Amino acid sequence: MSTARTATRRTGAGWLVIGAAALLGAVALSFFVGARAISPTVTLDALRDFAGTPEHIIIREIRLPRTLLGLAVGAAFAVAGAVMQGLTRNPLASPEVLGIGNGAAFAVVLAIYLVGITSPHGYVWFAVAGAAVSAVVVYLLAGAGRGTATPVRLALSGAVLAAATFSWTSTLMALDERTLDEARFWIAGSLAGRPTGVLLAVLPFLVVGGLLTVLLIRPLDALAIGDDAAAALGFDPVRYRLLGALAVTLLAGGAVAAAGPLAFIGLAAPHLARQLVGPDHRILLPACALFGPTLLLLADVVGRIVLIPLELEVGIVTAFLGAPVLIMLARRARVVAT
Repeated sequence: MSTARTATRRTGAGWLVIGAAALLGAVALSFFVGARAISPTVTLDALRDFAGTPEHIIIREIRLPRTLLGLAVGAAFAVAGAVMQGLTRNPLASPEVLGIGNGAAFAVVLAIYLVGITSPHGYVWFAVAGAAVSAVVVYLLAGAGRGTATPVRLALSGAVLAAATFSWTSTLMALDERTLDEARFWIAGSLAGRPTGVLLAVLPFLVVGGLLTVLLIRPLDALAIGDDAAAALGFDPVRYRLLGALAVTLLAGGAVAAAGPLAFIGLAAPHLARQLVGPDHRILLPACALFGPTLLLLADVVGRIVLIPLELEVGIVTAFLGAPVLIMLARRARVVAT
């Protein structure tokens, strides 16, 4: 048993190295590829010795902030998805599937409509509040009546909340042209046009959420084998689910505030990581932090080149590519259940 576990950890560590290399490749593509291709030599010169040339301006003022934001947001969505899947023992759990992303987006659009908030510094507080309220509502809906908050009931409750908040968001945007103009680009989900200040505004929320996930590594492994077993090992299921909900709220809320409600990163990245490194959260969570931004940055690169000289928002690309993934996962879960 010990030998098998050691071999599994070595395999997982190997995939972490591969994941880190893939992430470096995605970062490089994010700098080099776009409507205007820029060579690696010019990119390095722009980062080391800014000369004010058009290529240097593109690298320093457009692609560098875009890439840094993709790294942070991709990791946040992926880790939040892994934590949600571990807490609920639901393979389809993620911030977008359980309605938390849509709830955060609705809170931001509501703030634009009612208060006129136009800055990410203001978005972040409403996004985190919306994510928190959505998480509570999903759990209350799933636990209503005689049943308990089972994985299936959580998924159904999340789908209902996501549909409701999406319709409310659309209604607010239809009622007010100013809200529509302010929110339509952001709500599509994008890394473009976000200065470094956007990342700095949400970074404290992402850092605190990430630190909380470190405290959840052992409890998540214990909860995976059942609440009774977790309690026997000294981990209070209620306490750690509340801590996990706080971590997910900070990660998902901060990410949505910065880049909009991006689809499927929080679902696909944890599944990919679990297939490659296994269910041990000591390796799974770092793998998600690598695979999430890799997928997001690659999707962003695809959005830049598919309609040159125009661009597709990365949220549209992830939704287009992620829909087949969701169908595949749902079919697999159905086969396992039967």
